[in-house]
Amino acid sequence: MEQEFYLGLAQRIRVIAEKADPFTRRRLLDLAKRYDAKGGPARSGATERRLPLPRTTPPASVFSGPGEV
Repeated sequence: MEQEFYLGLAQRIRVIAEKADPFTRRRLLDLAKRYDAKGGPARSGATERRLPLPRTTPPASVFSGPGEV
């Protein structure tokens, strides 16, 4: 369970690094490597799982009709 946490954290840091300036990108990628190491050895044949992008607005199902709570 802890291994999955660190591997997921490393992936989120890589997503952030894609949008960063070169200096910050290099530092973030170094940090991601450290989290990968804490997560344990990479499983052979495993595919990289991308995390979904965060929502900027709540889903439409959150909004109810007039007068509904």
